[in-house]
Amino acid sequence: MTSDRIFVHVEASDPISEAGIVAALKTRGEIWVADGAAATPATVAVIVADEMDDQAQRLLRTVRGRGMRQAVAVVSELDDAGLMRAVEFGVAGLVRRREATADRLAQVIASVHRGAGVVPPDLLGRLLKQVSQVQQQVLAPRGLRLNGLTDRESDVLRLVAAGLDTREIAHELAYSERTVKNVLHDVTHRFHLRNRSHAVAFAIREGLI
Repeated sequence: MTSDRIFVHVEASDPISEAGIVAALKTRGEIWVADGAAATPATVAVIVADEMDDQAQRLLRTVRGRGMRQAVAVVSELDDAGLMRAVEFGVAGLVRRREATADRLAQVIASVHRGAGVVPPDLLGRLLKQVSQVQQQVLAPRGLRLNGLTDRESDVLRLVAAGLDTREIAHELAYSERTVKNVLHDVTHRFHLRNRSHAVAFAIREGLI
């Protein structure tokens, strides 16, 4: 075993599918197929299901319950609804079963392991269109963004990052100081952050501001 191998755990809806994916991955030197009990947060989970449905969600819950946070889904059918469910379920990589060669699986797993997202090219445009519709029709009317922050929260964090104190932020945005404090409290509580400095660092690191 070499240190640059990617650890992978396969969780499938049936044993034959699981055995097939495991056999394919074992042909790749950069992949090490691991038992679920030995999984770590860095282990990439590969779930195999017919489609992105309740069964796929149960498989994802199983691997996340074992500490795995990165997931690739191999599915037989993938329509627009399934595509959005994959996003909702937090799947980072999608592969159609008919395209799941050892080379393709290894490529997608490596990309997800590096922190990238992978969607079949013919579905990418449809995904972006659906995400845009959600932003315009659902989130924007409520003052929300896809990144989980409201416009008000983004404005406050941006000014905190610029070095302004509570009073200066309140003056700049025409809010009361209590409102600014409440906004910062809500952000730190929702994202489990320690203080305003941690909130700013988190927001910058995650690309929220």
